[in-house]
Amino acid sequence: MYSIVKMLHSYWAYLILIMLIVVMINAVIGLTSKKEYLAKDFRMALFGLIISHIQLLLGLVLYFISPFFDMWNTMGGGVMKDATMRLYLVEHPITNILAIILITIGYSKHKKMEASKSKYKTILLFYGLGLVLLLSRIPWNVWPNLA
Repeated sequence: MYSIVKMLHSYWAYLILIMLIVVMINAVIGLTSKKEYLAKDFRMALFGLIISHIQLLLGLVLYFISPFFDMWNTMGGGVMKDATMRLYLVEHPITNILAIILITIGYSKHKKMEASKSKYKTILLFYGLGLVLLLSRIPWNVWPNLA
């Protein structure tokens, strides 16, 4: 089960990164061309939100079934002294949860706005911050190796 969830989490990460970039490019185009915020823009932002939440759920399942999780019992507070364990058990989950929270806040805030410019700015800011946080905590040295 662990390997299946790990593979899903890894492949889904590609989808979320691509979708967040697409949503942000769409927001930049909307801002610069002063386009009206349309239903397709709303659906793109919603799809970015949904896939980021699915990634969060996959990540939470993976966190608790991962062999790394047992290191809390083995190492206790020593997890914080080991850079690899700290990344997998503390930094990656907390930072990525914060990223998903920012994306969710951005989506919620933009829905309440009237002006297209404000909607695009809000999406660009919050989804962009979320993307930066996600990119900052990807374990790049092992991510492409899904095995």
